[in-house]
Amino acid sequence: MLFTDLIASLKAENNNSEYEVKRRHTRRDGDHCVAVIDGSIYPVQNWSMGGTLIRADERLFGVNDEIPVTMKFKLGNGIRDIPQLARVIRKSHGRIALQFAPLTQSTQRVFQRVINDCMSTEFVESQMA
Repeated sequence: MLFTDLIASLKAENNNSEYEVKRRHTRRDGDHCVAVIDGSIYPVQNWSMGGTLIRADERLFGVNDEIPVTMKFKLGNGIRDIPQLARVIRKSHGRIALQFAPLTQSTQRVFQRVINDCMSTEFVESQMA
């Protein structure tokens, strides 16, 4: 009986039948931002401190390409530019997934300020509705 309970508990903890994705960083969508690559502006579908998903012509990018990208955020006090090196990790259906190179502490702080500003704006807007 003890052996059966052990097997049942292992199955419960390691259920491979369900697809589960664990992300390091929370995705954000709805923020007013774009990505600038080689002087071209691309709409951002979502982003996190780990990378971004942009809408673009797939033919312009190759998987594993390393590219400099500047994230531009419209904040309450103007536009904030955050340059960052990224790698194309996936592309399909007009969307390009970029993974940021490891962030410096300074860049992490700037991204966190952007998140804080966006959350503050969202809160204020929710109170005005």
